[in-house]
Amino acid sequence: MDEKIEIKDERLTAEEYIDFLKRADLGSQYPRERFAERISRLVSHASISLVARNGAGLIVGVLFGLTDFAYWLYVTDLGVDRAYAGQGIGTRLMRMAHAIAGGEKDIAVYLIANDRAVPFYERLGMQKAEDVMQYNHIEWTAFTVQ
Repeated sequence: MDEKIEIKDERLTAEEYIDFLKRADLGSQYPRERFAERISRLVSHASISLVARNGAGLIVGVLFGLTDFAYWLYVTDLGVDRAYAGQGIGTRLMRMAHAIAGGEKDIAVYLIANDRAVPFYERLGMQKAEDVMQYNHIEWTAFTVQ
């Protein structure tokens, strides 16, 4: 596929994002509990909401992040439609989010990566960290968006 992919700062509806999750590997990272309600809050409140679309308007990549625009960017979601993997869309989304948050000279980037995604993030220059604290007592029943 050699088509123009445009990335914009754009808010998605929960329905649009759920439809995208069916075509991306992100669809197995969320708990079943109150899924639709929580996705609605996610798409409404992310500090950074970047959407990659093909020429026909199909969502082919998404990045959501939380930032203070001064020091930190936490990437909550980064996914690419399986049919568009390997075209640099994820890299473009990360670079654009980092720039919007304040740039690499000022902004540290954090995220949780599944094992399959670690090589991608390492190619971007990221390293595994062991100094992150967590508080995780949420209800979590694994499932995959279909």
